[in-house]
Amino acid sequence: MDGFVWALIAFVLIHVGLSATGLRARLVGLIGEGSYRAVFSLLSLGLLVWMIQGYGAMRADPFDPLNEALWLPPEWLRWPALALGLFGVALGVTGVLTPGPTLAGFESRALAQPEPARGVLRITRHPFLWGVAFWAASHLMTNGERFAVMLFGALGAMAVLGARSIDRKGAARDPEAWPRFADVTSNAPFAAIAQGRNRLALGEIGWRGLVGVAGAALIAWAHGLVGPPVL
Repeated sequence: MDGFVWALIAFVLIHVGLSATGLRARLVGLIGEGSYRAVFSLLSLGLLVWMIQGYGAMRADPFDPLNEALWLPPEWLRWPALALGLFGVALGVTGVLTPGPTLAGFESRALAQPEPARGVLRITRHPFLWGVAFWAASHLMTNGERFAVMLFGALGAMAVLGARSIDRKGAARDPEAWPRFADVTSNAPFAAIAQGRNRLALGEIGWRGLVGVAGAALIAWAHGLVGPPVL
């Protein structure tokens, strides 16, 4: 089996089978939160490097069965996919730059704020993960090869499942403060706004949103260096 496949399987397993289960709490109890996060980050980085190397080798082999197409995306999906992908990247970058109760290292401090849901968190309490999910979905809309379905399907599913896992851990970590945050936010983007539980405040997103848009534009420009051009 390709190194790409093994690396992808391992990457998904440590995020879904380890980070999102009770095994995480046991490991944290043994080595501490800081040590766990450091080891988990290094392991994730190592698997990501392995996956990239395996991906390069797989794509360079024209006879690798993973390069075979499972379906042929219609041409009309290109522009909706582009819009979804750019929005996903901008949302994800903005989310990484926004401290909040669902961002690692800011959980307790953010929940203690008088208004814990501000900026992009009004749109979704998981902006980074939904950004990844939208980015992955945009690639599934325009790529029908076996490797693409495996890679982007796995990353998209992992992001959606990860958001639910973070919600469960947040509620368990602080059962008194978490409901106050959850009541005015939503997992699904724009759901809380549509339900009248929050509002869209673009001014609060501010420079973080501008960096997110700039990041999306930069990735769109550079995409042709590693794959087909998006424009």
